[in-house]
Amino acid sequence: MSWKAIHRWLGLTIGTLAVVLGITGAILAIDPVQQAWQAPAAPGNFPVATLVERVARSVPNAEEIRRLPSGAIVVFSFAGDQPQASYVDPADGHVLGAWQASALPRWVKNLHRSLLLGDAGRWGAAGTALTVGLLCVSALVLLLRRMGGWRRLAARVRGSLAQRIHVVTGRVVLAILCITSLTALTMSASTLGLVTLDPRTEPEVFSVVTGKPDMPGAQLTTLQNLQVQDLRKLSLPGATDPEDTWKVVAAQGQGWIDRTSGQMLAWQDAPLAQRIYDWAVVLHTGEAAWPWAVVLGLAGASVLLFWLSGVVIWWRARRQAPHIIGNTPMAQADVLIFVASEGGSTWGFAQTLQDAFVQGGHRVHTSALENFRTTAATRQVFVLAATYGEGQAPAHASHALEHIAKLNASAVPVTVLGFGDRQFPAFCAFAKALDQTLRAQGWPTLLPVECIHQQSGQQFARWGDALAQALGEPLVLEHVPRLPATVALTLVARQDYSGVTGQASAIMRFAWPAQGLDARLRGHGLARFAAGDLVGVVPPGSAVPRYYSLASGWEDGFVEICVRQMSGGLCSTHLLGLQMGDSISAFIRSNPGFALPRSRRPVLLIGAGTGVAPLAGFIRRNDRRSPMHLYFGGRDPARDFYFGPDIQRWLAEGRLATLQTAFSRVPDGGGYVQDALRRDAERVRDLVAQGAIVRVCGSRAMAQGVAEALDSVLAPLDWSVSALKAKERYAEDVF
Repeated sequence: MSWKAIHRWLGLTIGTLAVVLGITGAILAIDPVQQAWQAPAAPGNFPVATLVERVARSVPNAEEIRRLPSGAIVVFSFAGDQPQASYVDPADGHVLGAWQASALPRWVKNLHRSLLLGDAGRWGAAGTALTVGLLCVSALVLLLRRMGGWRRLAARVRGSLAQRIHVVTGRVVLAILCITSLTALTMSASTLGLVTLDPRTEPEVFSVVTGKPDMPGAQLTTLQNLQVQDLRKLSLPGATDPEDTWKVVAAQGQGWIDRTSGQMLAWQDAPLAQRIYDWAVVLHTGEAAWPWAVVLGLAGASVLLFWLSGVVIWWRARRQAPHIIGNTPMAQADVLIFVASEGGSTWGFAQTLQDAFVQGGHRVHTSALENFRTTAATRQVFVLAATYGEGQAPAHASHALEHIAKLNASAVPVTVLGFGDRQFPAFCAFAKALDQTLRAQGWPTLLPVECIHQQSGQQFARWGDALAQALGEPLVLEHVPRLPATVALTLVARQDYSGVTGQASAIMRFAWPAQGLDARLRGHGLARFAAGDLVGVVPPGSAVPRYYSLASGWEDGFVEICVRQMSGGLCSTHLLGLQMGDSISAFIRSNPGFALPRSRRPVLLIGAGTGVAPLAGFIRRNDRRSPMHLYFGGRDPARDFYFGPDIQRWLAEGRLATLQTAFSRVPDGGGYVQDALRRDAERVRDLVAQGAIVRVCGSRAMAQGVAEALDSVLAPLDWSVSALKAKERYAEDVF
């Protein structure tokens, strides 16, 4: 079972008990803080003999002096037949007030230690503590995988709100929860009798009756040499029993003192188990140090946050996860299919391939690429890998290449099928990299790597024919694409632009469908989004969505995109043909790599044509007035200066600090946006030197030109675009 599965199922099954222990632990952490405020702590640098002398003056019938873990001194005595316990000020020995443990902390402590179920509950609590420990270990493994190792452990966390809460909070309190788990197990081992703290029996010692008066406690050598900070408990000899002794319990051990001679009659050193237990109590309860108790309380309360965010992550992943029908357990499958998919469409091809193999009598298991491995039953392996962005792996498979590179090759053939778009230079680059790695490792293949363009069902079917021929058995791949879950968005406004070359374009605003609280809690409808995320639009008669960068966020209350007519473009034709009140089928896909971090650092926004859309969304929501600088490139300000009036208003409002424009089709227009960057080389260098974050959106050619211009401009600073990318200060959204 993988670490992810261990973490998920332990969290879901034992998580509720862990929440109970966490919350009750947080409540109990209040007690040491309260004690610290109720009574002054005894300074540790004076002898116990002095404390005894001061107590004797104010509580003449004292029977026991106890130093609480908080450092407060409590004296037990009798008033007639009534026992009483009092806080005593160690500075002068006067009584501060009655000491009494309240009922609520006792009840909470019983709930925390035994779940109010006696010994059975104690075993349950111990089991839960062990589970929390395993959760911490699995969480650390997953955290290191997600962040890319120890060096990147403190890097910025990407993902949904629930993921960020889960990871960021976990990164802070993981070590504390691990300590509480270990200390809880240590304490439980003693409580359940698995470990005996002190197997020795106490000696039978008595004071020698000589008829002389008792020696005052202040004169006992042992108490003069013992510091208050080491005292746990001091029992005074009873007035009616002449053979009774002083008994002192300290951090070092316990001893019995003759009441008349003051001689030590017996001494037992504290065993190692007791010392470990004492440390475990301090670390688990914070009783000896109230600031640590505060830390423990916060960590305990965070368990609920962990659990809730973990459940949300699991629920969303469950809803979004592809459901492969007829999956055989991996150990029994003779055909394994591994999938890397960013948008989920590749899973549909995997299901088609699986169905075809099952039809032929094979046992097939399909899984995500990060689970790549073979078993004794494996005869064929297929990898279906989509390429994302600039030749990148889909997010969930970002470390799959490294994982495969570490495996020893077997004789099982591994065949790679890539999915991508030929418009991009890095067409199927990830699939090709996978294939190269597999061959370099010595894995054989049944077929050479093949690349499918734009999820072509026909090309996939032809690959199936070649596969059937290679296998020597019938295999028919008839792929019917899965439509993503969509919602209807209604067009409520549009601004049309004629375009310089006759290609129409428009800024289109759609109403965000109203959703009730119940629908939002269940995650129905349109996902929460931000400017720079993507909206997938499914044109009628097509199962392949087209993605547009969002110029608005959910806070704006509408969905806004900028669309340009593409030659033969099915989706752009559909969108630009819409009339007011018409609807589209759409869904949201997050684009966290392009999002702006919350920072007061300068932001350099560079966009051309419709690529200005997400940059406009950033500026629109710049409520903090962070210094944003926009370089906008177009052809003709009269025809394609998208968001022009809005940009001027944002300048006046301070949402945009500066604006530089470049129009390539008008005299003195300034050329291209990269020309404007070169002209402002010194200014650009200053911004980068100040730590500026750079976002670029536009065509692929424009992005390439901008990168070359910036490399030239930043060379005197020994900076480059690749260095900025490595520092996560530079991101592109190209089309």
